[in-house]
Amino acid sequence: MLGVCYYPEHWSKEQITSDIPRMRELGIQWVRIGEFAWSLIEPAPGKFEWQWLDEVLNLFELEELKVILGTPTATPPKWLVDRCPDILPVDKEGRIRKFGSRRHYCFSNSNYREEVRRIVSILAQRYGNHRAVSGWQLDNEYGCHDTVRCYCPSCQKAFRMWLENRYGDIDTLNEAWGTSFWSQRYRSFKEIELPNLTVTTPNPSHLMDYFRFSSNQVCSFNQLQVEILRELSPHRFITHNFMGGFVDFDHFTLAQDLDLASWDSYPLGHTISFFGSTDLEESYIRRGHPDISAFSNDLYREVGGGRFWIMEQQAGPVNWAPYNPIPAPGMVRLWTLEAIAHGAEVVSYFRWRQVPFAQEQMHSGLLHPDSTPGPGFYEVQKVARELANIELPSVRKSSVALIFDYEAAWVFEIQPHGEGVSYLHLVFQFYSALRQLGLDVDVLSPRASLEGYKLVVVPSLPIVSKEALESLQDFAGIVVFGPRTGSKTETYSIPPILPPGPLQELISLKVTQVESLPPQMEKVHWQNREYPVGIWKEWVETELQPEMTFADGRGAAFRYDRYYYFAFWPGEALLVDFFAWLVKGAGLNPERLPKGLRLRRRGDLVFAFNFADQASEVTAPATAHFLLGSREIQPGEVAIWRE
Repeated sequence: MLGVCYYPEHWSKEQITSDIPRMRELGIQWVRIGEFAWSLIEPAPGKFEWQWLDEVLNLFELEELKVILGTPTATPPKWLVDRCPDILPVDKEGRIRKFGSRRHYCFSNSNYREEVRRIVSILAQRYGNHRAVSGWQLDNEYGCHDTVRCYCPSCQKAFRMWLENRYGDIDTLNEAWGTSFWSQRYRSFKEIELPNLTVTTPNPSHLMDYFRFSSNQVCSFNQLQVEILRELSPHRFITHNFMGGFVDFDHFTLAQDLDLASWDSYPLGHTISFFGSTDLEESYIRRGHPDISAFSNDLYREVGGGRFWIMEQQAGPVNWAPYNPIPAPGMVRLWTLEAIAHGAEVVSYFRWRQVPFAQEQMHSGLLHPDSTPGPGFYEVQKVARELANIELPSVRKSSVALIFDYEAAWVFEIQPHGEGVSYLHLVFQFYSALRQLGLDVDVLSPRASLEGYKLVVVPSLPIVSKEALESLQDFAGIVVFGPRTGSKTETYSIPPILPPGPLQELISLKVTQVESLPPQMEKVHWQNREYPVGIWKEWVETELQPEMTFADGRGAAFRYDRYYYFAFWPGEALLVDFFAWLVKGAGLNPERLPKGLRLRRRGDLVFAFNFADQASEVTAPATAHFLLGSREIQPGEVAIWRE
């Protein structure tokens, strides 16, 4: 169940020899190593130093610890950069991103892909069948530090080829992109440049295709490594460690080549970066927002086809957020149990020991630099003992599904139409409202089956594919659509029949105008209550009677049969009230939870987590058998009972 990230290349033999048995004593079973070790493995072209890694893997085998070995492709060595400087990426401003940190490569560069093929093959030939190696992590955090979208000559060449394969001839592309506007017409694919450094905004269709192309390049780069490891290291799982709140490539598509998904969970860093410190409840500064990690847990469980890990779990203060507070007591344990409640097979902590040098010396670990235990160490020790006494059932399908789409995020990014118009924030509003009612949520791709769900929530799906439309038509439950759904065609234009485009087959209405507004500028009326809203408003023409109205009497939300459409950006209070009313009719039992309290079910076990700064009481049945904690849950504490 528990793992740790370890960097033997940073420590002496004496430290390594004492570290590994200590991990076993703590309750660690899995160790990730090697993802940044290329220059240590191959310090010069074709010259390999294997002894240190051989010794480490043999020690792990002796202690019966299982190793996830990383492919070291996130950090090409200096000698390779000097020999092939064209592998370096170029940023949006046309500047070369130099050697000296990490992720200094372009996904499209053919020279780098050949070097990746070579080093991964050599590594797999040596360790692919080693008894300590149980799995592989490919690269590290694809796209971190804004590296998915590169603007180098390799990308320009590959992008032109990608466009030619997509459109076939240049006239088709001109029609799709609407290049008659601003005299943008092209005579051949060779004339098309990358969509950066333009005087004002680039053509949105051009940008959309470039975002798609960039996502595909990450996926094909990943596939290259998968194919090697499948051949040379059979019977080992393959994963990649994704990031929270990152949408620059399609994780559902990439993960089709993986055995499971994993992600790097830093609840405090993600909370502060997502919300900003000034908009947060004080208790969440040190505990994290109660839905910030839960959303990624639910997302990556589905990305991984039902299987996911936490590859890096925050164990103390990080070094990269706007502010980096120390977690409140008990939170490392709470985050661990929260991930397991959502179905995580393994929670692996970052990192074993805080490194006293280089870029991450301010990033904590389970041990201080002098090897004395940090607070997280004792919390891991406690949770390891607790998990040893709990038999965990399998994860069941939830009754509620939320549709999450990476292309939707790109549509919002390309033309937000106003401040605060963020796809991630809109999705989070819907997700958090459902969670505040004690509901479990599966976060699905638009391509996923909806069979077995009672409620499907679509915060926004600007491009509604034929397959998605058919799936929604066949679904027998309730569907709730948010604003901007059906607002764009595949080529990023307004649909000829106006938004919501093909969705008009499900609910008869047309969006004739849209406006972006300051927060809480508008009012929406529903069931004799008034709610302040803002950010986004749509003007709708329809013969349907509105379910909700704006202050001026115009319709704000509409229903036809089992389909609901929100023509505005709903706030948290409205969504909680609406879903509490709606799900009762769907055969669900909503429970308005106290502030900061969240529930999650795993099989017949119910987990309760208190993120607030005051005690809370759960409404478990009188016959509930508590495996951990009690009805009264103190701040930062967890309760588990069997239904």
